[in-house]
Amino acid sequence: MNLHRWALAAACLLGLAAAPAVAQQHVSIALDWTPNTNHIGLFVARELGYYAEAGLDVEILPYTDTSAGALVANGVADFGILGSISLMTQRAAGADLRATYAITQTETGRLVFNADRTDIQRPSDLDGLTYGGFGSAWENALITSMIRADGGEGTFETVTLGTSAYEALANGAVDFTLEVYTWEGVKAELDGKAQRAFRYADFGVPDEHTTLIGSSAAYLGANPETAAAFIGATQRGYAYAVDHPDAAADILITANSDVLTDRNLIRASLQALIDGHYLKSADGVIGTMVPEKVEAIGQYLFAAGILKDGNGTVLAEKPDFSTYFSNAYLPAE
Repeated sequence: MNLHRWALAAACLLGLAAAPAVAQQHVSIALDWTPNTNHIGLFVARELGYYAEAGLDVEILPYTDTSAGALVANGVADFGILGSISLMTQRAAGADLRATYAITQTETGRLVFNADRTDIQRPSDLDGLTYGGFGSAWENALITSMIRADGGEGTFETVTLGTSAYEALANGAVDFTLEVYTWEGVKAELDGKAQRAFRYADFGVPDEHTTLIGSSAAYLGANPETAAAFIGATQRGYAYAVDHPDAAADILITANSDVLTDRNLIRASLQALIDGHYLKSADGVIGTMVPEKVEAIGQYLFAAGILKDGNGTVLAEKPDFSTYFSNAYLPAE
């Protein structure tokens, strides 16, 4: 190489070194609760560089008292973790929300009671008993319809306890409650608290994508490529968690070491999500929302009078639930 060519090459290398890095697109996502296994794909995608590879700088916002749906609808967060029921109720009330990814392919909740309750063999046996609840209209409609589907009257007492309902159930202060099997249910098993349960779908309640990732129509319309990049990288994160549960559990714990200290619970919860085909269906579906499933739970909520407009008036006409979600941001199969 002659001196001129060497100088030209050196100048090019210096120019590359001095050039600023390409700025990554900032994306924020709000959690619906303190970090747990439902969120594992987000932390995996961030820590393994999937977001960076997609040109994204993703900020996972900590849980606050303001719902993730409200943060998204008001433009505070670009995406949020949404419960299927909260998506439906907030959207019906006028919130700008649209689901873009199904974290769970099927219902993770169940109605539970202590295993030694020989007097409870089927939902109709719950008539007249005491429910430890969380204060939502959905709970009342859910339990009532399950009891009636089994031939009961659907009459029971309710004590609003929040998360202390699980302790109240364990010590016998209430007769039954609702729990997320893949978290509270797994913890009860690890703690040796024997439970029995009724699955909602076995007694007239439509199956649902319990947990979703959603955004707003405003954000999606203005940032379609960024949204697709985020959802695609997120899907990679959840797929990795399914295929590499030990490594994924460690990633989640390391990223949240201040709040996640029980590795046995995290690992067992993730295994329950995998074994139950919640994160990835038995047919290999991951992230996709089933239109019929969205329609069914929407129709159920509408018929139960749970969907209300912004003034608190029960909706008189069934909404077009196809506008409540979109699979368009998932990678093409």
